Amino acid sequence: MRADARRNYERLLATSVEVVAEQGADASLEEIARRAGVGSATLHRHFPGRAALLEAVFRERVENLCTLAAELATAPSPGDALVTWLRAVVAHASAARGLGAALLLGAKEGREYHAKILDAGHRLLARAQQAGEANEATGIDDLLLLVNAISLATEDDADRADALLTLVVAGVRRPKPVR
Repeated sequence: MRADARRNYERLLATSVEVVAEQGADASLEEIARRAGVGSATLHRHFPGRAALLEAVFRERVENLCTLAAELATAPSPGDALVTWLRAVVAHASAARGLGAALLLGAKEGREYHAKILDAGHRLLARAQQAGEANEATGIDDLLLLVNAISLATEDDADRADALLTLVVAGVRRPKPVR
């Protein structure tokens, strides 16, 4: 890809992530092109249809969560690292507004993304459990189910989402021993 085409693609993707977070999966493609500072034809050259654009947005979000998990894998407090990542997952799920349904992510790509998120979260949870900072009975499937439920229940209320996540975390975290 030429340098200018690459820049246009990256600008379109970044703008798409932003606009989809604001407006959901039904976001106007014309609005995305306008905000990215390109023409509609440029958008369609990079993303032949809405599904291709939304899939790229979803992939970008999942990759960001996995990158964050990898960065947190060596954090001094495994329990805090897990909580930081869970907060990012809540933000992701809230901002993804309708992406999964729009893409019908029950297909191969959906399973791959789900597996990547599970794997990233499992590594953080296992590390927190090994450090004695998370309950051993907690599973990543249950945690992610709760996080997604919080996101759905608090779609536009970040403060309430944070309060509910704090309750979930309180049930997962093991109290630090008093010295």
